[in-house]
Amino acid sequence: MVIQRFLDYIAIERKYSNRTVEAYRDDLYAFCKYLNVEPETYDPKIVDEADIKGWLIELLDENKSPRSVKRYLSSLRSFYKFMLRVGACDKDITRKIISPKEDKPLPVFFKDSEMQAAIAYEEQADDFESIRNCLIIEMLYQTGMRQAEMLGLTDSDIDLQQHQIRIFGKRKKERIVPIGDKLVSQIENYMAARQPLGNVSNFFVHVKRNGEVASMDKGTLYKIVRTRMREVSTLKKVSPHVLRHTFATTMLNNGADIRTIQTLMGHASLAATQVYTHTTFEQIKQAYKQAHPRAKKNNNI
Repeated sequence: MVIQRFLDYIAIERKYSNRTVEAYRDDLYAFCKYLNVEPETYDPKIVDEADIKGWLIELLDENKSPRSVKRYLSSLRSFYKFMLRVGACDKDITRKIISPKEDKPLPVFFKDSEMQAAIAYEEQADDFESIRNCLIIEMLYQTGMRQAEMLGLTDSDIDLQQHQIRIFGKRKKERIVPIGDKLVSQIENYMAARQPLGNVSNFFVHVKRNGEVASMDKGTLYKIVRTRMREVSTLKKVSPHVLRHTFATTMLNNGADIRTIQTLMGHASLAATQVYTHTTFEQIKQAYKQAHPRAKKNNNI
């Protein structure tokens, strides 16, 4: 009855929700089913590490996701910690078992057509806010900078003569990113529109409801990007970071070297950049399956 004692403990003493208790119960009952024992007669003394490893392997063989298998193991670990505490067992056999690695989700990005639609708004920009908002979208798309990096920009970081922007990334690591003539022109227009507002320490500013001019904050930047990109995209996730993903994917799709992209994005390791090669390969696979007559009958690529 040790399993029921554990369920009572998390329900009464730990005050877990009914749903959470049921989830623990289902996971532990599933392990008992694998062992071919009744939950009421579960005896930790007859179970060893090999039993748990065998169960996890079977779950993976049944196409359970690594995340789900990790959850099953987490339930067992909590159960064994409880049994140790109450003296129902003298060893935690889950301690040395390594959880299966979860596949990292591929980064999402905007399509070229969506970016072209977003950029087209510049033609209608005729006031400070619209000029600024168009520049934000274009600059994120052309430089791949992080949200925090954009918020930290100052006028002195932007060299219009040399067509480049100095960016301070994580741990204040500095990098230089080149920019094109179009972006230079947009920056000049923005600075001219901003000039009547007075001097502010940061490059990007916003006007508060009380008329005060302040450096742009994270919430305002996020709202600008979300509002604009939701008008042109059906992606559920819309944020400045998706524009960073879009920059990297666009560069890679158009032939840029992976190490060049690493430098432009300020990644400390190449591994952080290589995730975009997986994204591009997924695109290639889908295009192949859809376009090649022989591939349509065989999706095992």
